[in-house]
Amino acid sequence: LAFCIARQRSDDPTKNALKAPNKNWSRAFERRHPELKARRVRPIDWKRHDKNIYNKVWEWFGVIRNVLDDPAVLPENVYNMDETGVMLSMLGSVKVLVGKDDSRDYRGVGIKRTMVTAVECISADGRSLLPLIIWPASTHRDNWTTYETPGWHYGHSENGYNDSKVNLEWFRRVLEFCFQNKIVLCRLPSHTSHKLQPCDVGVFAPLKTAYRDQVERLYRRGVETVEKSHFTSLYDPARRTALTRRNIKSAWAASGLFPFNPQRVLEGIPKPAVEQPGLEVVPPCPQEEVLESPVTPVTPVTTDALSSLHNLIKQDTCGLDEPRRQRLERHVEKLASAARISFAKQTLLQAHNGLLIKHNNESKVRRSTRSVVLGKAKVMSYEDLQDARAKRAEKEKASVDKLKVRRGRKRKSAAQE
Repeated sequence: LAFCIARQRSDDPTKNALKAPNKNWSRAFERRHPELKARRVRPIDWKRHDKNIYNKVWEWFGVIRNVLDDPAVLPENVYNMDETGVMLSMLGSVKVLVGKDDSRDYRGVGIKRTMVTAVECISADGRSLLPLIIWPASTHRDNWTTYETPGWHYGHSENGYNDSKVNLEWFRRVLEFCFQNKIVLCRLPSHTSHKLQPCDVGVFAPLKTAYRDQVERLYRRGVETVEKSHFTSLYDPARRTALTRRNIKSAWAASGLFPFNPQRVLEGIPKPAVEQPGLEVVPPCPQEEVLESPVTPVTPVTTDALSSLHNLIKQDTCGLDEPRRQRLERHVEKLASAARISFAKQTLLQAHNGLLIKHNNESKVRRSTRSVVLGKAKVMSYEDLQDARAKRAEKEKASVDKLKVRRGRKRKSAAQE
């Protein structure tokens, strides 16, 4: 909201020199408006039970050290695979402005509790492989993959989880490939994935945050419930946002593997000790620039131009007597406030219209695609789905052409019969 208004206020036609508001902007906004306060509304979540895993982690690092010490094992050849469940329309917590007397810390949304599983694989040098998506269904549907995802694979299970059939198919393909190419498989000890698995440590959290942000944007376009047909168009930009080289490398470093540093994990295992939070250094606020008044009054089209005109009017009222000057200043102040509010609303409406146009273009493709069965295989790639879609289109076209030929034939007259 603040950044959109700042872009509208700027006189720079390119608007590239603007910087997003820093983390202290919201606090300064609260100080300027004491009748409001910011509150983070968050869903109630369950806490994982703490385990005494120190010995497991210590022994595992001793085993994995022997593997990683091999000079032939390079970072670009070390991968970590894990799965994560994504709720189709589960929203995250957001900051909202409420009255001080409002004690609610929740909001109502339409949630369809449908789980989709995504299997991701990342390398130690910061790359990510294309995912496997598991639908909660018994067949592959045409309108679920209208968003182009070349190279992705799709599976299905009864509830969207990685069941035994999908696991068997995955093991058959992956293990056979590993054995043929002499790839070493390493298993993580139980109850330690939140400390040792790079995907869990530093990738899935920003991935789900980015996905919830995409869902939030879709809700703002007027979509109340996220369907399977929306998933790929939301998950793909979320992957591009979260699965960056920097995030992936940070995940491997946080798990103590690349660079190899077991103490980074062992020091973070929960123990009955109170940790003192470190002091956060707040960067200095940028100094405000002095607004230059225009030489000739013109019709303002930005908030900055309006402020300049407002200051110019104040200077021109210095020659008036005190009662008239005060009355004129009050009227001008009301007029300036109304104009600022109008400019802000216009900026927000333009941003909202942009989201609506994008959603309308995407929904046209989904509405024009029927929900037909493309295949019943347990796992199909995006290219397989495209081939099945093309074959079905050819078959339907042949049926239509055959029907046209039948309709075009002349019926025999009664005399000829």
